Amino acid sequence: MSRYPDDRVVGHPVARFVGVLEAELAGLSDAQTWSLGAEATADLVPRLAAVIAGVQELEARLVRHAEDIEMPGTIGARSTAQWLARITRVTGREASRKARLAHDLAAHEPTRAAMAAGRVHAEQAQVIAAAVDDLGDEHTHLSDQAEAHLLGEAAHHDAHDLKVLGRRILETIDPDKADEHEARLLGAEEARAWRKTRFTLWDDGEGLAHGTFAIPTAQASMLRKALAALAAPKHVRATEGAGSYDFDKPTPERLGRAFGEYVERYPADRLPSMGGTNATVVVTMTLGTLLGDLQAAHLDTDVALSPGQARRMACEAGIIPAVLDGAGHVLDVGRRRRFHNPAQRLAIALEQRHCQHPACTTPAAYCHTHHEVPWSRGGTTNTTDAVLLCPFHHHQAHASGARYPLRT
Repeated sequence: MSRYPDDRVVGHPVARFVGVLEAELAGLSDAQTWSLGAEATADLVPRLAAVIAGVQELEARLVRHAEDIEMPGTIGARSTAQWLARITRVTGREASRKARLAHDLAAHEPTRAAMAAGRVHAEQAQVIAAAVDDLGDEHTHLSDQAEAHLLGEAAHHDAHDLKVLGRRILETIDPDKADEHEARLLGAEEARAWRKTRFTLWDDGEGLAHGTFAIPTAQASMLRKALAALAAPKHVRATEGAGSYDFDKPTPERLGRAFGEYVERYPADRLPSMGGTNATVVVTMTLGTLLGDLQAAHLDTDVALSPGQARRMACEAGIIPAVLDGAGHVLDVGRRRRFHNPAQRLAIALEQRHCQHPACTTPAAYCHTHHEVPWSRGGTTNTTDAVLLCPFHHHQAHASGARYPLRT
C-alpha cells in the first residue's frame, strides 16, 4: 500500500527523491564505517557535505512554497518560522534561520543554484545574499557581478572570510566606491551592535556573582586584550608568587580572576558622578579594622569584606574619615585624603624601582603603593612613608602584618 494518499504527490520528483532518500538512509542505519580507509574518508566527507547542502536548498524551496500557499495559517501559526518550528520540532531560532535562508535563496537565483549543486553551503549562501543586498540601491546594477564574484570565492573561503570579502566587494567591481561602501556597512553594523548590548548581574548569596553580557566586537576585543594581560603567567606570578601559575587551571577561571582584578583597577576618578558624588565604591570599616583588627568591613552595597581585603583596598584609594554615633548615624564627615598623587608615585618609582620584598624584583610599574605607617597612626602622604610592593606581597603584608625596609 502506498504511503502517499495522493498519487499526484507520489509522482512528484521531490516526493520520489524524499522517498528514495528515506529508504537509503534506513538501509545505512547499521552500516559500519571502520573499514573505510583514510583516502576514502577524506573523499566522502566533503561529498556528503555537498549533498547536505543540496538537500538544505531543497528544504528551503519547500519552506518558501509553504509560505506561498499559506501553510502557517492551517495550524494557526503567526509566521513561517513558527509553523516550521512546530512541524519539525526545531527551536524557534533555527526555524527563523531556515525561513531567512528560504527568502534569501528565492531572491538570489545564482546562489540558490550553486547551493542546489552543493557548491556552497547554507552559511556561505546567507553571507553572499547579505553582501549583495548590502550594496544598496545605488549599486543595484552591480549586484549580478558581485554575486558571481562571491560565488567563485566561496570555493576557497569559509563564511567568515566571505563576509569580509563581501564588505570589500566593490574593491573588485567598483574600486572608487569601495572605502565609502565599507565605512557605511561598518557604521551600520556598529549601530546595530550597540542597540543589542546587554548586561545582567546577580548575586547567588554565597559570595559569588553571576552575569551575562553582549557588547560590540570592538569593545570585546579591548576587554579580551586587557584580560589576557592580567591572566598572563608573568602577571599571575607577580600577583600570587613564584610557581603560582597553574597551567592546568581552566582558562575561564583564569579570565574570571583577571576580570575581578580589572574591575578593581579601573580608575574611579574617570567614572561619571552618580547621585551627586563620584561613582566610587565606599568601604565602611572601624578604625580598629583599618589598624589591623579582625573585624569585617562593608561596601556601600551591603557586601561584606574580609579585614585584609578592606585594608588592601584602602592603600590604593582615598579615605574620608567619618564620625558615627552608637546607632550608626553620621555626626561628622571629613575631607577625602588622597594617597600619593601621580607626581609622588613617579618619585617613589624612580627611587625604589621595584617591589621592596627582599626576594622580589617586580618592576615599579606593576607594584602597589603600600603605607608602611597608616595615616591613622600618624603616617603621611609623602614619599618617605610609601613602600612599593607587588600585588602578591601587598596581599601578604596586610594578611601577616609584615614590614619591609627599603632596598634599592
